[in-house]
Amino acid sequence: MILTIFSLNKIEYKDEVAGLNVKTKSGDVTILNNHRPLVSVLKPCTAEILTKDNKKISFAIKSGFLEMDGENRLNLLVD
Repeated sequence: MILTIFSLNKIEYKDEVAGLNVKTKSGDVTILNNHRPLVSVLKPCTAEILTKDNKKISFAIKSGFLEMDGENRLNLLVD
């Protein structure tokens, strides 16, 4: 899936990834390839991005929104 992390000023991250772990208002969520469409509010956390070659990247989030669309694209709008 393609993960894009947008801030107010720029694209912070964009690449094909294997998964993402993040905290939402509904609880901890793990998004994997071809996850069902989802929109959720993000809580302050450190998101864990799992790259295609199984490396982990940490990304600090203060607040924002997550959208997984039906085209296997995961978008985060973060502050």
